[in-house]
Amino acid sequence: MTAREWIDRFAAELGADPPSDEEFDAMLDLAAVAAHDSERVAAPAACWIGGASGRSLTELQGIAERIAPSEDGG
Repeated sequence: MTAREWIDRFAAELGADPPSDEEFDAMLDLAAVAAHDSERVAAPAACWIGGASGRSLTELQGIAERIAPSEDGG
């Protein structure tokens, strides 16, 4: 089973709409920032907190990038 098939089945069981392809990609981008700028376990937690906040994926991505450590250490 692919990840997309699993997500679609999970959403169906919950009676929810699965994410669109664009939303899925944006969610993966958010998870990548969290995982690469912290520890890997930050990725699912960031997605869960973001979903619970009700904010858009675009806004969540901006926040994640803003709090990420800068390349110059500052």
